[in-house]
Amino acid sequence: MNSPHNAQEATSQPIRFYHRGEVVAVEGVRTTRSVLDWLREDAHCTGTKEGCNEGDCGACTVVLGELDAEGALQLHSVNACIQFLPTLDGKALFTVEDLQPQCAGACAAQSPGDGDALHPVQQAMVECHGSQCGFCTPGFVMSLWSSYEAHQQAGTRPSRQQLADDLSGNLCRCTGYRPILDAGQRMFDLPAVRLDRAAVVQALQGLRRGQGFAYAAPQALPEGQRLDWFHAPTTLDALVALREARPQARLLAGSTDIGLWVNKQFRDVGELIYLGNVAELRCIEQRGDALYIGAGASLEDAWRAIVRRAPTLADVWLRFASPPIRHAGTMGGNVANGSPIGDAPPILMALDAEIELRRGARVRRMPLADFYLDYMKNALEPGEFVQGVAVPLSAFARQVRGYKISKRFDCDISALCAGLAIALDGDTVASVRLAYGGMAATVKRAAQAEAALLGQPWTQATVRAAQAALALDFKPLSDMRASAAFRLQVAQNLLQRLWLETRASDPLPASATSVFSVLPHATA
Repeated sequence: MNSPHNAQEATSQPIRFYHRGEVVAVEGVRTTRSVLDWLREDAHCTGTKEGCNEGDCGACTVVLGELDAEGALQLHSVNACIQFLPTLDGKALFTVEDLQPQCAGACAAQSPGDGDALHPVQQAMVECHGSQCGFCTPGFVMSLWSSYEAHQQAGTRPSRQQLADDLSGNLCRCTGYRPILDAGQRMFDLPAVRLDRAAVVQALQGLRRGQGFAYAAPQALPEGQRLDWFHAPTTLDALVALREARPQARLLAGSTDIGLWVNKQFRDVGELIYLGNVAELRCIEQRGDALYIGAGASLEDAWRAIVRRAPTLADVWLRFASPPIRHAGTMGGNVANGSPIGDAPPILMALDAEIELRRGARVRRMPLADFYLDYMKNALEPGEFVQGVAVPLSAFARQVRGYKISKRFDCDISALCAGLAIALDGDTVASVRLAYGGMAATVKRAAQAEAALLGQPWTQATVRAAQAALALDFKPLSDMRASAAFRLQVAQNLLQRLWLETRASDPLPASATSVFSVLPHATA
């Protein structure tokens, strides 16, 4: 077979994944066909529902399984509506149809002969009256199943708050959250039913591709037919070569943004280069004096690594979108996107993060604060891509806070987000970083407010001076999420909150300001 990394020479390969206890191979579908549409229209698995079709409501939640670097099975929930089918290649797909009887052959019950019995997740939902109209129920069940499997594997039992966090990406329009949480606790009291992980691992081992994956499908256009390619390299070198050869191709990571372009804007995204199989891009490790986060690392893994070093950022982590979005989306994608209301860039700027860019053999770094040039414009050159983000370990020595303001507490887009960091020398501000999203055309630091604080005593009077300077740094806009006046006032108030939490005399304890501050999973 010719190399799959050259679109002129590659041979299209079928999309192969594990589903309903067997390996399936799919050809002839568009590269942007969603997992949800394939399930409902092609596989006739209609338990998975379409609600918002933009990854917000959770009705389409499914669980993906893939092998980690050690060959162990990892499960994570995602939104089927914004996942493109070719990204399933080499993975396992689990839907609500897999849960009974006995997970369609993929699960092993402790009580043989109960083939018609409901899975403990489903049985608990019945006993606790967790389903009302029922439309959202399959999505809740799959999120609960993901949590159930994770805790059964670890030998732990989640708190009610942990279950609420696990379900933060599932909306119930009948307002039935209390009985659903009751069911989440009840499912661990019932006879255990576990996924047969060995069978799934064996199937996935047989699906591994050593030299990447390429898939092509014809697309009918007004001017004729076009062959659309989906490339999935497995090494950084292959990605670099492919990117140089195909600079016009669009890079695809978690499709939490591009999926909406297709579903809501009906955009033609053309040729795609998928980053999800490049192991080097998914690494998170200490390199020298910095925490290095590869551009392909999931948001969930990236935030976990950051919060281990700065537990005060747990609020932003757990309120950043939802578990299905954080499992699919990447930190690199969130940074490269350049949205002025992105939640990661303000935090990373407060931590003095640098962005690493790659084109061919050339690698360059720049402060993240210099990366954004204007609204949705950045410093990327043609053919260049984001390779990673580096956070200096020294930045974690400061007192760091992240504040997200949104209309809905969970799974909502920010009206504004602040990443604030301060270091004191006695009672004097020795260093300070104030970065805001939602206040301008780009995420940026508040230079004049920082200048008003630097070298000054950390007092109420100094805070007032910084609040006044903040009005010179930003002239926010009014939109559907907040008015300009609200944004400015809240941004100023967050400086007051920072002072109350970090002042040398009688600072507010974390337990008084953060619902997540004492959660065991915040730093796990």
